[in-house]
Amino acid sequence: MVEEDETPNFNTPLPKTTTKLSHLVARVFKSLNWRKARKIKFKGWVQTHGFSDSINSFRIIIHTFALSGMHLEVFALLRDIVGYYKDENRDAFELFAVLLDSAHHVGRSVVVFDMLIKVFASNSMLEHAYYVFVSAKDVGIVPNIMSCNFLLKCLVETDRVDGVRCLFQDLINFGPTPNIHTYTIMMNFYCRDVGCSADIRRASEILGKIYRSGEIPTVVTYSTYIKGLCKVGSFDVAWKLICNLHCKNQLLNNHCFNAVIYGLCQRGAVDEALVVLEEMKNSGVLPDVYSYSILIDAFCKNGDDEKVTDLMTDMDQNQIKPSIVTYTSLIRGGLCKNIPMQSLMNIFRQSGASDYKYDQTIYETLIDGFCREGDMDSAVELLKEMSSNNFVPSGFSYCSLIKGFYKLRQFANALKVFSIMQKRGIWPDTIASNHILSIYCRERDFDEALVLSEELQEHGVNLNPYSYNEFIHKLCRESFPEKALQLLPLMLKKNVLPGVVNYSTLISGFAKQSNPEKAVMLFTRMTKVGITFNVKTYTILIDLCTRNFNIHVAYNLFEEMKDKGVYPDQIAYTTLIAGFCNTGKMVMAQALFDKMLWEGCSPNVNTYTCMINGYLKLNMIDQAQKLRDKMRANGLSHKVLRLESGAIR
Repeated sequence: MVEEDETPNFNTPLPKTTTKLSHLVARVFKSLNWRKARKIKFKGWVQTHGFSDSINSFRIIIHTFALSGMHLEVFALLRDIVGYYKDENRDAFELFAVLLDSAHHVGRSVVVFDMLIKVFASNSMLEHAYYVFVSAKDVGIVPNIMSCNFLLKCLVETDRVDGVRCLFQDLINFGPTPNIHTYTIMMNFYCRDVGCSADIRRASEILGKIYRSGEIPTVVTYSTYIKGLCKVGSFDVAWKLICNLHCKNQLLNNHCFNAVIYGLCQRGAVDEALVVLEEMKNSGVLPDVYSYSILIDAFCKNGDDEKVTDLMTDMDQNQIKPSIVTYTSLIRGGLCKNIPMQSLMNIFRQSGASDYKYDQTIYETLIDGFCREGDMDSAVELLKEMSSNNFVPSGFSYCSLIKGFYKLRQFANALKVFSIMQKRGIWPDTIASNHILSIYCRERDFDEALVLSEELQEHGVNLNPYSYNEFIHKLCRESFPEKALQLLPLMLKKNVLPGVVNYSTLISGFAKQSNPEKAVMLFTRMTKVGITFNVKTYTILIDLCTRNFNIHVAYNLFEEMKDKGVYPDQIAYTTLIAGFCNTGKMVMAQALFDKMLWEGCSPNVNTYTCMINGYLKLNMIDQAQKLRDKMRANGLSHKVLRLESGAIR
């Protein structure tokens, strides 16, 4: 029974015109019959009896259940009222004053406002929940720490940084006194997305507060802190903490060790992570499938088949079944080592035979593998199977198909996939977008391709210099390098910084137009701003200069290339050697030929042919014959070279 001095405040009169409502309140108060009360829907009673009478009656019923310790029933009734307030867009902040039973007996309202805080928080009405917390404190009500923890947890989950810090500070300064669950929530807040030393420093401060408060950290508290330490790379500190806890016989779980294993694998210290696994077992903590999966994934990426096999055997001996994540790692590792797709499909089917349901990741990994291998029929079939299992293909799958079809030059199929993506509101990644733009530039109107590039950027695709290089290449191929040059300001306007690939294409375009002045001018301007071109661009310019009898400029470019750390290849050497041979400068040609050999760059048949022809033009038969013999000794095929003055047989 309810004590007499704890009875709810009935100063507010029951509705005189709604006898049925009064009788209902009386029956609930007398019998505490929840089955009768739960049939009451606040919205329906408001429609029948009016808002004012209904809220007064519900207030009495709520306090009746609260004083009887029926907390879940109070929660349900308050949830019904709050739902009505939301639906009708009423000011829910007024509920605190409405539900306060008596300003003189505020203690009777503690349970009500604890539940109201939880109802508001669970409905994402966090400002309302915080308002109840503050208002309750103002009238002398001290909420239960459990309801405060629930609000704090909801604030953390929605990343309300200021709200989290304010509520926690209020608890520290004014109560209720935080317990270990409060501190663990705050530990999670600072460690979940820790990205700087300041966050982990605050997490360390929380651990210090726990020790000073007399609370005992739980295994969850420690594992959360250890994860935070690993996220900022403090593996040594995390490991020392684990060792200290083990020495003090503190409880440890596999999450503590897994955090260190994962962090070390991310850093690339896979062998050290394997040592942690062994220490984990020695400490009496059994590794779980996640422990093994982290290591298997890392060793698969490193191509260490032996370690992968050992770990799989260890799992089998400990009766730990590989998860779908484990199988996905095995398949990804196989793709990296170019293992035939049929072998990987066997692993895939094996995972299905292990009673695991395939997930979307493993499907898409295999689809991507088939696309890379060029087996588009298998990729499409697997996509159909994935769809039949109620997985909706993501942009990753479609992009894999586009790349696969493009590689096989099946441009029509690539465009079909792109059309499906557009209909589903999915946009390709940068590489797939570059392929689509390339197809447009090859097979469609230039302006249409340019419009598509604008559309891609509007939908968040980050175009890069290779994207615009398709346009530049098309214009240069059609003998419009000047028009292609005008695209550079457009790129800058779109925040895409032109790269060496763009300038190289432009230089090549001007070279093909036999416009050495423009090509060299563009090259010079770009080198002055710090752009380093590759050997292919230098070779194009060297060839352009030799064809225009600027052999000295060509040689200077060759030397400049080496000074900039760009090493000449077989084609670059041969191009310059041909230039010297054509102008009769065989001393320079021979010097370059010897240097080429000395640097370990083997001459090809064209290099020998240029040298032999150069010597024959100067009637230097002996030198030509020596080169011919050397050419034969190196097993190179040769052409029959003849001049009027004689022949080399």
